[in-house]
Amino acid sequence: MKECAPTLQKRGKQWFLDFAFEQETKLVATKVMDQVILAVDLGINSSCTCSVMRSDGTVLGRRFLHLPREYDCLEHKIGHIKRAQRHGSYSTPNLWAYARGVNDDIAVKTANFIIEHALLYDVDCIVFEHLDLGKKKRGSHKQKLSLWKARYVQQMVTHKAHANCIHISTINARGTSFLAYDGSGRVLRGHDSERCNSYSVCEFSNGKIYNCDLNATYNIGARYFVRELLKSLPARERQRIEAKVPGCAKISTCTLATLISLNGELCSAERSIAV
Repeated sequence: MKECAPTLQKRGKQWFLDFAFEQETKLVATKVMDQVILAVDLGINSSCTCSVMRSDGTVLGRRFLHLPREYDCLEHKIGHIKRAQRHGSYSTPNLWAYARGVNDDIAVKTANFIIEHALLYDVDCIVFEHLDLGKKKRGSHKQKLSLWKARYVQQMVTHKAHANCIHISTINARGTSFLAYDGSGRVLRGHDSERCNSYSVCEFSNGKIYNCDLNATYNIGARYFVRELLKSLPARERQRIEAKVPGCAKISTCTLATLISLNGELCSAERSIAV
């Protein structure tokens, strides 16, 4: 590693001299058809859900991270802040410092969990949703959205992944949770479904009850592979494939069923060329 110039940083009431180091790494260069990816769905109530996938839509593994003790502690600290504000104490730096500490701990554990399973399955790329968190938060969950450190988790995972020669990619987040991975259309969640008692599960149009975050990870991985597979094709071949599989023409509506159909069409095209 190459040692960089030290920087003086203030943390609280103390000053620290930080020594940074630079290291050059060469990321893996695996063909799209041979890649194994880790699709990650970061949640507000649950930390994250991960699915390990191949380019043909095969799911090699599923992992869930739940941190009930940490989230319960965070809710406890936020409750202290609310009670203090109701009694007129609007400036509560110590209480907010405790809440930020718990929130940082959740983010660090989430990032370590993602990297641990990426190395376990020897993946070539970690795929996230491109989250636009700059807009004004509205609704009953605006406080949770303000405390949500999704971008901080993605930054930590990016640094750790590049140190281990793993690529990082993002996809369009629109509709990943609301579209069924089997291509049956929009799912029902919460009060829209009579059979779903929790917002963490959803109901497909055929009546199947499924985990909503797991459904989202399938669509996240599928959109990455659809985009990369189409990108690697010549323009004329891509137009022919899009005519055969109309769902892949718009990435924001692609699901796991779209990837399976696209892979079948590519395999049939290869067999016809070989004959």
